[in-house]
This record gives sequence, structure tokens and C-alpha cells, in this order.
Amino acid sequence: MTLFSPSVVQRTFDWLKLQNALTLAGFAAVALLVLAFFNIADEMAEGETHGLDRAILLALRMPGQPAHPIGGPFVELTMVELTSFGDNAVLFVITGAAALYLWLAGKRHLTLLVLCASISGAMLTTLLKGFFDRPRPDLVAHIVDATSASFPSGHAMMSAIVYLTLGGMLAAAQKQRRLKAFALGLAIALTLLVGFTRIYLGVHYPTDVLAGWALGAAWAMVWMLAAFAIKSRAASPASLDPR
Repeated sequence: MTLFSPSVVQRTFDWLKLQNALTLAGFAAVALLVLAFFNIADEMAEGETHGLDRAILLALRMPGQPAHPIGGPFVELTMVELTSFGDNAVLFVITGAAALYLWLAGKRHLTLLVLCASISGAMLTTLLKGFFDRPRPDLVAHIVDATSASFPSGHAMMSAIVYLTLGGMLAAAQKQRRLKAFALGLAIALTLLVGFTRIYLGVHYPTDVLAGWALGAAWAMVWMLAAFAIKSRAASPASLDPR
């Protein structure tokens, strides 16, 4: 079978169509997530989200007791511990460990992408907090210390960037669908969990977290698309199994 035989040409054409479709779908998802972020930011700036933010924050507190979250001391302590999965120190360790593993595995380009995604994401989060400069919620007591601006949630955004980037790349490296699903599911679960703890602990409005999730997921997807492009370029359509 020659390189330009009809079967090889057809497989190459099909492969290119698949890559283009996946890439377009990825960019469409990024565009929708970025649009969602700006919609939330616009409504927040105009004060249209205050009612929803207030209702959710108070719903997570004992009736008439804004200093006491629902669920009791055990749930409160659990949430305090779980929110640490979005702390900068924890994310730094996880990112560093993943980058070192990829480097030792010979995947130098993925190492660079993981580091760039995390570092650039942290810089973007800081810039956005300074730009919007939204005060922290004052409706309920803060269960943990928080001093920076409120919008967007840094924990929610950075958790989405780090966990979704790593989860997406890990899923792409698996052949079995259940392993792909596990990697992505775990990344999504950690991202959602960290964001929820910030609302429960009273240090963020729900819209802070929603905005952080949206932009963090978009940022992670951009870097996953970059990794996908590198992997696709390295693949050889002519070597695909004709069966």
C-alpha cells in the first residue's frame, strides 16, 4: 500500500475532518464560556445579581443566625478543610508535581503547557480582581480569612484552570473510555467542590464563583486545545490502522 493509495488518502481526509470538528467545538465552547463570564460581570456591575447572591448566601445559614452555616460544626469543619484544595499553595504543589512527572516522562511540551496555563491563569485572576474590585460579602460571617477582592473567585477560577487542564490532558492520554471519564469527572468534581465551599464559608458571592468557573474553564480549554494541536500535528494519518 503506497502513501497515496485511495485508502490512505481517504483515512487522511477523515482524520483531518475529525481534528477540525473537535477544534471548532473546542473554540465554540471557549467562546460561550467567555461570553458567560462577561454577562455575569456586566449584571454584577449593574447590581442585578444582588438578590440572587443574597438569597443563596442566607439559604446556607441557619435561620436568623448569619454567623452559623447549615449542617453544624462537622460540615463546617469539613468545608474549611476541603476549600484548601483551591489554595495557592496546594495548587502550586499539584502543578509542580504534574509538571515534574511530565518532564521525567519526556513530554516536555506538555510540561510547558501545564506551567504556562497555571502561571498565566494566576496573573489573569489577579488582574481581574484588581479591575472589578468587588468587596467581599458582608451579609454573613466569614468562616475563613479572605482579604483580596471578591470578583471573580480566585479559588474557583484557579481550581478550574489547574484541575481541568490536568484532567483533560490525563483523559486524552487514556485509551479506555471509563478512564477518560474518571479523569474528567474527578477534575470537574474538585472544581465544583472548591467553588461551593467558598460560598458556604461566606467569603464569596455565588456570582463570584460562577464567573470564576466560567473563565477558568475557558482558560483551561485554551491550553487543552494547544496540547491537542501539538498531539495532532505529531500524529501521522498515513499510519492509521486501515481496519
